[in-house]
Amino acid sequence: MRFLVFCGALTLAGQSLTTEQQSIISAVNADADDSLKLLEQIVNINSGTLNPAGVRKVAEVLRPRFEALGFTCKFIPMEEVHRAGHLVCERHGSHGKRVLLIGHMDTVFEPSSPFQKFERKGDIAVAPGSADMKGGLMIILSSLKALHSVGALDGTNITVFLTGDEEKAGDPLTISRRDLIEAGKHNDAALEFEAGVRQAGHEMASIARRSSYSWVLKTSGKTGHSAGIFGESGFGAIYELARILDAFRVELREPDLTYNVGLITGGATASYDAATASAEATGKSNIIPAAAEAVGDIRTVTDEQYQRVRKKMQEIVAKHLKGTSAEIEFKDGYPSMPATDANKALLSELNQVNRALGADVMEPFDPSRRGAGDLSFVAPYVASISGLGAYGSGGHAPGETIELASQTPQTRRVALFIFALTR
Repeated sequence: MRFLVFCGALTLAGQSLTTEQQSIISAVNADADDSLKLLEQIVNINSGTLNPAGVRKVAEVLRPRFEALGFTCKFIPMEEVHRAGHLVCERHGSHGKRVLLIGHMDTVFEPSSPFQKFERKGDIAVAPGSADMKGGLMIILSSLKALHSVGALDGTNITVFLTGDEEKAGDPLTISRRDLIEAGKHNDAALEFEAGVRQAGHEMASIARRSSYSWVLKTSGKTGHSAGIFGESGFGAIYELARILDAFRVELREPDLTYNVGLITGGATASYDAATASAEATGKSNIIPAAAEAVGDIRTVTDEQYQRVRKKMQEIVAKHLKGTSAEIEFKDGYPSMPATDANKALLSELNQVNRALGADVMEPFDPSRRGAGDLSFVAPYVASISGLGAYGSGGHAPGETIELASQTPQTRRVALFIFALTR
């Protein structure tokens, strides 16, 4: 694991902005209208994760715009995991930190969703996938355009990595996140453009994120007439399932840990289809159930916490009621991102930019309140920070909004941050 402390990269705090920095800000301001038009264009392209053609279309719109800034781009197809693929654009130079900019082109809104179009309402827009995270894509692009306009991209090492399946990653993750992980190993700072967060009116940044893993619990029992329940036939599959889930509820609780049960099925027969997230069961009230299943997730702040809680869950599952058996399977998921010294140093660098701009200092956001993200895959190898994207509300639901007035200030911050890191 490599921890990098960025010493002396910024000299902005308490000083006036240089002529070059002022030129960058002016360029960001000048691009605001074009950036908004492009945001509307890509929002109106449906790019639900399971709509590969739509994701590729977004990539086709963005690719020539990055290439116009001197980036060499490639599209990495991901048919082998039944996803569209990833757009990767790179510049190679000889000075400054190597910076990785991470975003995603897909949204949770599939073509079947009734929520499809960008609608402006004053300083906000009601738009699917706008804050999560096509607004963040515009911040990346507009920042780089501003830097390019003053020649500040010359000689820099910058990689833009836009995944096409962040909302529902292709399985297995060893394939779908292989190239992103490799990019992380070859950079010094990773900036992720998931939606910005405010707490009590103050802007926050994420230097730690929780993991997100799923599990499937299956129980079985001896079937028979219900008159025999608790006797020779034992307790049946559903009581065994209930025993385990209640033990999870009582025995696993600890800070920064959540574990949800999302679906239960049980009866004479029971089955869960992960591909469609649906379940089927048959049974009668006077038959001891032979099968039951539950699916859920577990979120932790460190891998140590995940491994420890996972072991405890397995121990609970192993204590069977009479006449029953049970097994639990844990699925691949998003790893946790601990708050490392390198991440803290990177936030300190960002706050020097904030002070130079007269903006509030950004404090670390509580990781228990932030979902998992692609940044966690590269965090073991590179100083990392998230939450640099658009501000909005109602993400992952019809009616999602984006604060249009916040886009330009966010872009100014990001442009100067990238400028400082790449000197």
